[in-house]
Amino acid sequence: MATLLRGVLRPLYAFRGGPGPPAGVPFRAVSHGTGLLYPEHIPTSVLQKVLLAAGSAGMALYDPYRHDMVAVLGETTGRRTLKVLRDQMKRDPEGAQILQERPRISLSTLDMGKLRSLPEGSFGRAYLHFLDVNVASGRGMTRVSPDTRAPTRFVDDEELAYVIQRYREIHDMLHALLGMPTNILGEIVVKWFEAVQTGLPMCVLSALFGPIRLSAQSLQLLISELIPWAVENGRRAPCVLNVYYERRWEQPLQALRQELGITEPPLRVEGLV
Repeated sequence: MATLLRGVLRPLYAFRGGPGPPAGVPFRAVSHGTGLLYPEHIPTSVLQKVLLAAGSAGMALYDPYRHDMVAVLGETTGRRTLKVLRDQMKRDPEGAQILQERPRISLSTLDMGKLRSLPEGSFGRAYLHFLDVNVASGRGMTRVSPDTRAPTRFVDDEELAYVIQRYREIHDMLHALLGMPTNILGEIVVKWFEAVQTGLPMCVLSALFGPIRLSAQSLQLLISELIPWAVENGRRAPCVLNVYYERRWEQPLQALRQELGITEPPLRVEGLV
């Protein structure tokens, strides 16, 4: 029995073992007979995936800021949905180009000097402002950086692994597009938008159970104002994975929002928890 448990839990030990490779490392098949499909890939059985999904779901519900557990949950439950998203990208010219070129978003790939040189009102400047505001922890805020996204480990398909990695790496850009901070309320609103957009189980779970930690006032605002707005925008917008954001820095933020059908949020949520 002990041997069986060690075999089942071994992937989780490996997951906890290190930070992973730099985000500049491309997703390409590099198995060379080792059974690994991409950097940091950890092959897992069906039983291991079930246990990882159950454990990560419990931890994510207990602490929504455990992004490592949210990442594991997404990788172990979203294979079917990732295939749908991958197919949507293949059918779109810009999405297909992203799949072909496999761009990565990290501090090593971002030209921060260029972003700072962009005019106010551009998408790139709005994204930079988001990073400047949220790069350090504040009251009720999450510390964020392009390098804080966990590497994909448990998806047993190299192309699908890139799709979920790309989803993680554009998450902060969605915050900037939607005008949402990284406090609890802002994260929940973005998760509702992502749940409608992607259908990923982890997004749906976070959207449904994230509000349990909100105050009564914030919960009322979420239900009456913010969820309807996020759902409407999520339904109206085309697949956000089909936007080559790195080539849209100079585009005015309002023009990009208009292109995607994203409207201004109904209220400001800074300071609300």
